[in-house]
Amino acid sequence: MIAGIRRKIAPLALIVSAALAAGCSVNYSFTGASISPDVETLSVQYFEDNSSSGFPGLSQQLTETMQDEFEARTGLSLVGDMGDVDFEGEITDYKTEPVSVRADERADQERLTITVRVIFTNSDDPDQDFERTFSRHADYDAQTGLEAVEGELIEKIIDELIQDIFNYAFVNW
Repeated sequence: MIAGIRRKIAPLALIVSAALAAGCSVNYSFTGASISPDVETLSVQYFEDNSSSGFPGLSQQLTETMQDEFEARTGLSLVGDMGDVDFEGEITDYKTEPVSVRADERADQERLTITVRVIFTNSDDPDQDFERTFSRHADYDAQTGLEAVEGELIEKIIDELIQDIFNYAFVNW
């Protein structure tokens, strides 16, 4: 009985193996990204700060962190020109606003929000192209003041923005 089952399964296993070997493939990584094997290069253009941030180096920090993270997480080669996948955009908003107010009507918690507009181009699969706005925020103690925590908050927000952009571009969520 077992020999009969093996004879029936063996041809099916061979067909499935051949189909998998010959079929189109998609690369999967431990990050959850699905990237076509035809995509080999990545580019991230300079994200200009068109907000009113006044924070020196914000554009460079966002751009370089995005380049480093995407290159490391995708295994694609970073190129200066237009890659097979390309990210461009701008920082459109940088604002602080009160989150909670004390009884004396002074802010207890403040929120720093950074918004970026991203244009993603996938030369291998134009159906994946998008233009989208991403926004993230972090709260801080108003008594401490923004200047004391701004660098740390920006780093946290940029990391979250990059995660969102990566997921939207490569994990298809």
